Amino acid sequence: MSTAVMRPGATPIEIRRDIWLAIALFVGAIISAWLGQVAGFYGDTTPNFAWALLYAAGLTLPIAARRRYPVTVLLIIAVVFFIGVSARIPEVYVGNVSLFIAMYTVGAWVDDRRRATIARVAVVVGMFAWLLVTTFQAATSPDDDGLSRAGLFSPYAAYIVIQFLVNAAFFGGAYFFGERAYAQARSHISLHERTAELERERELSAAQAVALDRVQIARELHDVVAHHVSAMGVQAGAARAVLARDPAAAEVALSAVEQSARDALTELRQLLDTLRTPSTTDADAPTGSTIQLAALPALVEHASSNGLPTTLTIVGEPVDAPELVQVNLYRIAQEALTNARRHGGPGAAADLRLRYTPDALELEVVNVGRRPLGGRAGLGLVGMRERAAASGGTLDAGPRERGGFLVRARVPLQSAVAR
Repeated sequence: MSTAVMRPGATPIEIRRDIWLAIALFVGAIISAWLGQVAGFYGDTTPNFAWALLYAAGLTLPIAARRRYPVTVLLIIAVVFFIGVSARIPEVYVGNVSLFIAMYTVGAWVDDRRRATIARVAVVVGMFAWLLVTTFQAATSPDDDGLSRAGLFSPYAAYIVIQFLVNAAFFGGAYFFGERAYAQARSHISLHERTAELERERELSAAQAVALDRVQIARELHDVVAHHVSAMGVQAGAARAVLARDPAAAEVALSAVEQSARDALTELRQLLDTLRTPSTTDADAPTGSTIQLAALPALVEHASSNGLPTTLTIVGEPVDAPELVQVNLYRIAQEALTNARRHGGPGAAADLRLRYTPDALELEVVNVGRRPLGGRAGLGLVGMRERAAASGGTLDAGPRERGGFLVRARVPLQSAVAR
C-alpha cells in the first residue's frame, strides 16, 4: 500500500501571517459594518452596532487559526455569517472574504480529503438551502417594496438568478483554488522527498565506491606483498641454515631475497602510480598492472626456485581474454602458490593447470603436502573469490581428501568479454 504524502504543519511565520490577516480583516469588518449602517443597507431594521462588533470578531478572528484548525474555522465562520446576515447586520463585504478564505484553507490544508470534501459540501449545501428559503420567503411575501415581480422574467427573478450565479462562482472558486493549492503542495513535497532520496542515494553510491576502491587496493597490496615477502622468508631461512657450512649457497639465497624485494618494490610502484593517475577508462579496467597469463611460466619458475616445485600445464588453444580477466587469474594463481608454499609443509609441490575450453577459462592449482590447519578463511582466499567474481566467474577452494589443497577458478568467456 502506498504511503500518502502529508503536508507539514504550519510554520511560525505562516501562523504570524494569519494573525495579522485576522486583525486586518477584523478592522475591515468594523469599518464595513459602520459604513453599511450609515448607508442604511437594511433601512431602520439594523440592530445595535455592538452586535456588529461581535459579528466582525466572530467572522474574522478565527482566521488566525485557519491553518491549524481549518475545518473548525470554516464551520465557525459559516455559522456566524449565517446568523449575521439573518440578523441584517450591515456588513456585506468582509464576511464574504472571510468565508472564501476559510473554505479555501480547508481545501488547501486538510490531508484527510474525505473530511475536507464533506465539510465544504456541507457548508455549500447549507448556504444554498438557506438562500432558497429566503428567496421563497421573499417571493411569497405580500410586501410590494423593492424590485418588480411582474412578467415572465421580472427584475426580481433576474436578481435571484444573479444571486445564485454569484454564490455558485464564489463557492466554486474557493473549492477549485483550494484543491489546486493542495495538489501543488503535495507535488512540491513529493519533489522535495525525491530530491532528498536522490541525495541519499548519491552519498551511498559514493560511500560504496570508496569502499570498493579500498577493497581493491587492499587486495592488490595483499597479493603483491604476501607473494614476495613469503618468498623472501623462505630464501632468508635457507640462507641462515646454510650460512655456516655453505656460504655460496647462502649468497644465492640472499640474492633471491634481494630480487624478490626489488620485484615487490616494482609492483608496489606500479600500483601507486596507478592510484595517483586519474582513470579515463571504464571502471572495470585493471589497476594498471601489465601482468597477464603469458607470465605464468615465470611465476612457476619463481615458485620452484623458492622451495615449491611447481609444474605448468596448458590445455587447449589460447585465446585473447580481457586484460582484467588475465590479471585476476594470474593473481589467483600467485596467491594459491603462495599459500601452498606457506602451508604445505616440507616436501610440498604444486601443479598449475590452465585450460582453454570453447566457452570458458579454467585455472586449477593443486598442491600436495599436509592439509591446512583449521580456522577461518584468510584474506588471500577472500581476495581470490573477489577476483573471480569481478571477472564474472566462480572459485572453488578447499582441502583434498588425500592431502593438500585445491583451488579452481572458472570464468565464462562470454561474461569475460562482456566485462
